Amino acid sequence: MAKKAKKQLVHAEGEICFWVNNGPVLKNLNELYEALMSMNDETFAHHVGDDRNDFAKWVDEVLQDPDLAKKLVKCKNPSSMLKVVGTHLKKNYEL
Repeated sequence: MAKKAKKQLVHAEGEICFWVNNGPVLKNLNELYEALMSMNDETFAHHVGDDRNDFAKWVDEVLQDPDLAKKLVKCKNPSSMLKVVGTHLKKNYEL
């Protein structure tokens, strides 16, 4: 079976970038991964709560990756999200 072609990273510009609370402005999945490495629980909780997940929404709507977005909805802390994003990046994207 042929290997699935890897996707190019989608780069957000301007208003559709992800503005982390008291943190960096993210343009792509790689930058999200890097931000999650040092993100504290308080910052994460600002974006992820019981009824919302800003990261999953951004990944779905802006970066056009619904498969990853579905996985991110289940993540409840920065370390679990870091693992999911890292695995997804290696498997699906040209880096």
